[in-house]
Amino acid sequence: MHEREFFIRKAIGWALRDYARTDPDAVVAFVTEHRDGLSGLSYREATKHLDL
Repeated sequence: MHEREFFIRKAIGWALRDYARTDPDAVVAFVTEHRDGLSGLSYREATKHLDL
């Protein structure tokens, strides 16, 4: 998760956000547990439609 490439970091967030449509609790648990390892961009994209 320590990716430097912009589009890879964005895609990680998109994938998590897409998964949150079917299992938001799992995504919240994942981003909470891995917050320090996710880039800010990945975190923002992943949680864009979640209530955090």
